[in-house]
This record gives sequence, structure tokens and C-alpha cells, in this order.
Amino acid sequence: MNHSHRILLLLALLACSGLFSLPCAAQGARTVKPDTKTLRVFIFAGQSNMVGSHSDAKKVDDFPPFLGCGDEQTKIRYSYSIGRESMRESGGWTPLQPVNNVVGPELSFGKMVSDSIKAPIAIIKCASGGTTLGQDWNPDNPGGFKLYPLALQLVKDSLRELDKKKIKYRIEGFMWHQGENDMFNDEFKAAYAANLKNFIACWRRDLGVPDLPFYIGELSCKTVWGMDNRANMYAISLAQKQVCEEDALVEYIPTNHVGVRTKSGDGLHYHYGTLGQLEHGANYAAAYLRNIGKLESEERALKKWPFKQGSTVKLFVLAGHRNMEGEVSFVEDLNKTKYSSLRKDNHRIPFRYSLGGGFHTSSDWKPLGPAGMYGTFGPELSFGSQLRKKLKGDIAIAKFTHSGSQVIDWTPNGSDAKSRNLYPNFIAFIQEQIASLQTKGHKVELAGIFYHLGENDMSFGSYKSQAVAWLNACVEQSRVDLNIPDLPWFVSQQPATQFERAPKADVNGELQEWSASHESNYHLRAEGMIMKGEHILMNSEGVAKLGLLLSNAFLKSLSQR
Repeated sequence: MNHSHRILLLLALLACSGLFSLPCAAQGARTVKPDTKTLRVFIFAGQSNMVGSHSDAKKVDDFPPFLGCGDEQTKIRYSYSIGRESMRESGGWTPLQPVNNVVGPELSFGKMVSDSIKAPIAIIKCASGGTTLGQDWNPDNPGGFKLYPLALQLVKDSLRELDKKKIKYRIEGFMWHQGENDMFNDEFKAAYAANLKNFIACWRRDLGVPDLPFYIGELSCKTVWGMDNRANMYAISLAQKQVCEEDALVEYIPTNHVGVRTKSGDGLHYHYGTLGQLEHGANYAAAYLRNIGKLESEERALKKWPFKQGSTVKLFVLAGHRNMEGEVSFVEDLNKTKYSSLRKDNHRIPFRYSLGGGFHTSSDWKPLGPAGMYGTFGPELSFGSQLRKKLKGDIAIAKFTHSGSQVIDWTPNGSDAKSRNLYPNFIAFIQEQIASLQTKGHKVELAGIFYHLGENDMSFGSYKSQAVAWLNACVEQSRVDLNIPDLPWFVSQQPATQFERAPKADVNGELQEWSASHESNYHLRAEGMIMKGEHILMNSEGVAKLGLLLSNAFLKSLSQR
């Protein structure tokens, strides 16, 4: 099984668990004639996060699930016009490959789709950073870089070349990622839904494909813009979802959970970076393959229920953001560490999860094992392994994470961006797992919540200064809503991000005060786990160490009660 198939199998689990059951998802799989000769043509368009800005094609193979995506893909035709004042143009069809050493979503999309269907594929891409739908991409009155007529001409010229060579083709889909710049213009922001609807209608008309499917990529709120432009990004997301809801052939593609560049001088960036772009493309590929019935499924199931009926089960809940989710902790990298045995499924520990804010969920209890998105895992593996060795009795683990969230999203009141509020779903998730175990005939003891505090917030001043207060609001209300006044909360915090102009706030000091305020509050310093050259993310070894830190803290707490 090659890497593309492996990542698609992982993504297939998302489809099985309702990944694309959002209100604006296209309904049902389209019927496609079973021919393997017709060339499938895909159009990619948008602004900088469609270009692939601030990514590096030389680093693609640093991410095991995407090996080979940065190579020249000779089986895939590629025609492009990318950039701003001086656009880089293919001048016709060329093999799919990085342009200007940049990684766009078309690279992983092309490899994964090509590996999954027998028919040939082609990609046409027109993308330009810092552009607006209200002006540059406006079909009726294009301004600025006048990208609509430019892109339309690129598509028509590319198709004309195929006609000359008598290559039979059909246009399969249009991938669109844009909107960050419209949010800065009040007129464009207010009109985004109407403008997007018109944009789609014009493309269908001008290409003569009235049923052309569109895939609308979500703007990532994990970026710094997700904090300092929260309301604006929310407005664009509502507009995009409105169009999806009104058109069954327009599908909203979540990207809020994918990687975001973290090595800029400002801590967080507003571009996905290399990993995020590869995952961005994987999301489009999974959506398309699901729609044509080609997304394979592979279910991991418990061999048998490991506990005797009537036993007491200790339920451990893990929660948090980027490192709790395991953003760059790849399973294949475990072989390079002393934790390689964690790759194996542990059928003695039932495991349920909701990752990426509901993007990737388990349909039932699974054996504890690697279950992250894109071939990753979280600290639950080492956490569970250590508890199983040291603790008597039956244990189960439930994990609820969203790497694209900030701590405010975990508060009972949330923010004005209501679709980003996690607290109600978080509490419901815990209650569902308790009820599930009770239905199986067990008494359930909620042993504790283990939370790794928001890495994103540490790079933005106003969020960093309120992070502990927001955390406490979540902790206190959870004890009320779960009716456990002394519910233990173990909160780990890694060292603050280090970069020029980093916001000042003594989060560790505030957490020490928080810990002292209640006997069931535990503050853990997660030192020495950040990967070399990073200031936010933990690699596979660091995430394994985080799991041990959390499990050992719990075991120590037992002796202190």
C-alpha cells in the first residue's frame, strides 16, 4: 500500500463517521460512467492559500503520509497561471509539479486521486495572493488583476489544446479557496454570498457545464487571523455555508484543523505552510472520491469487549488543541524512537474520539491505537500504555480535540463566532461516552480531564492574557454540568512561544495560582517536548512524552488523596 492509499484509507474513516454530513455537503454520490479513458479535469482557483504561499517543496518528504507529492508527477497534466504582477505560466500542459518551489493543494490532491482511480486526470490552476472576489475575481466587472477573465481564458486555452489532440475529457470539479481579503472590505464582506453564487453561475455558464460541482475550502481560523479577525472570518464562513446550503452541487470543505505555519517572526502565520497545504489537498481529494464512490473504508474494531459486565470502568478524557491532537506526530516516525511499540492497537483499552472539532470521529469504541488525521497520533497512546501497566482495574479513554481552536472556544459562553463554540459538544461528548459504558452494563468513574492548554493563544496578546481565566470558566462549568464538584482537571502547559514581539503574560504563574485554588486542579509543566527548530509543535517523541507526563501526574495524585 503506497502513502497516498494509506492517507486515503485514514480519510475514509472520516466519511464513515459523518465527516461530510455538514448541512452544505453535496447529497449522495454522483453517478459516474465506468470508463477509464476520459480525462478528468479539475480547476483550482483562489488567493494565497490556494497558491501555497510560504510553503517549501523541498520539505514535502518530511511528512511521511505525503512522500512523493512534491515529485514531478508525469501521469498528471498541469496547466497554470500563478502569482500577481508577474504571473508564472506553464504556457500549455506540463507534468504536475511544484511551481517556484511552492506547495499548493493540487500536489497531494493529484497524487491521491490518480492513485485511486484508473482514469487519467488533469489540473488547471489560476491563483493570486491578496485578491478579492468582490473585485479581482468579479465576473461582471473585473478589476485589480482581472482574474476571472484571465482564469477563464487559461481554462479555455488548456481545453482547446486537448481538443486539438483529440483527447476526450470532462470537467469534474472546481476547487475554490478564497475570502481572506474580502473580509477586510465591508462592502465585499456583506456581498460575499451573492458574489460567490454569481461566480459559480458564471463559471457553469461560460464553460457550458451547468452541473459543475464546486468545493469551497474553509478559511482556517487556526491562523493568527482566526484570532485578530475572528468576526470577519466568521462572516465569510457564514456566507460560504449559505451558498453550499442553497446548491446541492457546492460542498463546504473543512480546513480549520489542518497545519498552519508556525515559524514566522510573529509566532503564528496566516498561511498553511507545507504540511497544511498537503492536508488541504487531501481534504479536496477525499471529498471528490467520496462523491464518486471511490473512497475506500477500513474500520478498526475491538476483537471483543474487554470488560466483564458489571465492572467499574475508569474513564479518562483527553482534550485540547494542536499537540493534544498530534499535528506533526506521525506514526511512521515512532520507529525512530523508543516508543515504537505504541503503533500496535491495544484491544484491552477501548477508545473513542472526536478530533478537529468533529472533523474526524469514531463511530464506536475502538482499540486504543493510532487514530489521528493524516497518519498522526496523540498522547493517548503513551498515556494509556502507562496506566495499563500501573493501574489495576478497567480503563477507557475518550479524546476530544480541535487543533484550530482557541481557549475562548472552550468557554461556556463562547464567542460571537457561534459555529466555533466547542463547550456544548465537549460536555455532550463526555456524557455520551459515560452513557455508552453504562449501556454495556458498567459503573463509570470519570477519573479526570487531561487538557493541554492552547498553543495558538500563546502567540496573541489579548488571548494569552485571558487564557487561564477562560480555562477556569470551562473547568468550573464542567463540574456543574457533569455534576462532579471535585472532578480532577490536569492541565499541562508548554513553555511560552519565543519570538520577537511575543506577547507578555505569566501563564505558568497564573496556572500555579489556579492550581492552588482547588484541590482537584493540577498544573503540569510540559518542558523539553517541543521539536528542534519549533516553538509550538511537538513531534512524535514529544507527544509520547506528553502522554507520560499526564499519566504519571494522575498516578501521583492517587497517592495524595
